[in-house]
Amino acid sequence: MTPDNPTTLDHFLDGALALRQPLAGHRSGTDAILLAATVAPMSGNLIDLGSGVGAAGLAVATRLPSVNVTLVEIDPALAGLAAANILENRLGQRARAVICDALSAPARRAVGLADATADIVICNPPWLTPGRARASPDASRALAHVARGEAGVFDWLRATAALLRPDGRMAMIHRADALADLLAACAGRFGDLAILPIHPRADAPAIRVIVAGRKGSRAPTRIFPGLVLHGADGAFTPRADALMRGADGVDLV
Repeated sequence: MTPDNPTTLDHFLDGALALRQPLAGHRSGTDAILLAATVAPMSGNLIDLGSGVGAAGLAVATRLPSVNVTLVEIDPALAGLAAANILENRLGQRARAVICDALSAPARRAVGLADATADIVICNPPWLTPGRARASPDASRALAHVARGEAGVFDWLRATAALLRPDGRMAMIHRADALADLLAACAGRFGDLAILPIHPRADAPAIRVIVAGRKGSRAPTRIFPGLVLHGADGAFTPRADALMRGADGVDLV
């Protein structure tokens, strides 16, 4: 980053993961670590679509030493930080960052992302629809939060399905009120869906949802008990704290 856009070095997973990210603009945090926590112990190739600085994908690589990770990010500055974070965490043998429009098949092929080769794809896509929300004046925050053009969850899940091998698995985190769109976009592509609502407090409606699934499966959908992030004192609940420290996983994928 330039002097006009300085970075901070932040630590996650109880200090096991260090991430340099912009001081201003979109910053990775709870959502990325929760998404990473859905990946069960496995060996194989994982793609993090719209990776930003690499928080979710590198959290998986830190937790699971048999996983190879590709971070895919359209913003060159964020992709550069993702590449730096790979080196910072000594993951160069198992991780790489590419600058790529994840929704474009030709762009994916140009950086060596062949269809039907990934074992797992995780995704934290832009959440806001153009015309229905005011984009941030910060470019990286706008890219992270507002979908480009008419792109939405259908486009992201189409790209996810294309990249996954037969029977491969995916997980996506999104706003809770996008659940209907997520399920519609999964229809005909993914089955064996696992839905995890995420609540800020025990007495509050879910604000996030993670949807995981298997490519081509016809198995029924399962709804898991909701994850409550904070207790009455504002601190993480024991379950959420264990996930944020990397001491436990949700194992949806």
